[in-house]
Amino acid sequence: MKAGVFAMTQEAIEMTTEFVYEETAYPCDKVDIQEFGRHILPILYAIVFLVGLVGNFLVVTVILKGGNQKNITDIFFLNLAISDLLFVISLPFWASYLKNGWTLGNHFCQVVSSFYSVGFFGGMLFITVISIDRYLAIVHATFFMRARTVRHGFFISLLVWLVAILFAAPQFVFVGMSESKCTPQYPEALKKIWPVFSFMEINIIGFILPQCIMSFCYFGIIRTLLSCKNHRKKRAIKLILLVVIVFFLFWTPYNLSIFLQILRQFGFFENCSSLRILDYTTHVTEALAFSHCCLNPIIYAFAGEKFRKYLSKLVLKCLSFICFCGPCSQYHGRTPTVIPDTALTSNPTQNTSDQDGSLLL
Repeated sequence: MKAGVFAMTQEAIEMTTEFVYEETAYPCDKVDIQEFGRHILPILYAIVFLVGLVGNFLVVTVILKGGNQKNITDIFFLNLAISDLLFVISLPFWASYLKNGWTLGNHFCQVVSSFYSVGFFGGMLFITVISIDRYLAIVHATFFMRARTVRHGFFISLLVWLVAILFAAPQFVFVGMSESKCTPQYPEALKKIWPVFSFMEINIIGFILPQCIMSFCYFGIIRTLLSCKNHRKKRAIKLILLVVIVFFLFWTPYNLSIFLQILRQFGFFENCSSLRILDYTTHVTEALAFSHCCLNPIIYAFAGEKFRKYLSKLVLKCLSFICFCGPCSQYHGRTPTVIPDTALTSNPTQNTSDQDGSLLL
């Protein structure tokens, strides 16, 4: 676990013994769980870091280099990728923390914790905003077509970042370095209530609310698609269901484990076997949830035709730069293809069937 909301469970796991009070006190051995955290989790974090860094960096590059005609969809995709980058950048530091303890000092402890929390909430909020944007673009296109401008996209994104910082603040406001650990230093009056509040915030703001909004928006889009003549609607519906199902499958187990951590604070898990299972479950579900940021570039950005074409053009440019003879020479001097923004743009036509299926994401 990390600093902030996850620190309490990490401290419990890091203890080689934990006393369980029933009829007599006895130590609950957690050496194997500690070793699992030190050796397996850093490897998983490294994989998520590398894949997430490359994928989201490509999204940022494609949007910024893809042309001057940006739309509100591009703005939201760009900010989602930046949120995921903030999140994955913190993972190598947590991997090192699990392996060797915190060795980077108090300042970096606070900075990395801030990146992690802001990236987490920012990603969740932008996923939610994208769902609402898709819903308005398809279901209520007539009323919101003029309002969906780049200027409004920048304004909404700025507002989302401010809200993300506000929601993330309880997770890192008390974080600091103490005895080679990057953990919250709660005031005496908040030691019991603040961790519970942080866990509940993760559950409600970080999962339940986004899942409910996504489900409402995307199933509203499906109803609209089913009522219109569109030869691409089957593909669009599959993509929509993919977004909702993947989000649910990757984040539900982790949020269930967070909810069990809330119950743990109230003494619901007292025997050693339950504590061990809970700690293992939290480790595994956390790694699964973190890997979702690797899929965001695929299911949100590169599902769109414009992104695929811009990415192909970017790859060809890189190959032509690296290679100056042989197969690469055919790309030299070729005029770049102008890609219309309508390939992914969310500006609706008079008929929803005229839109590309990937737009609906």
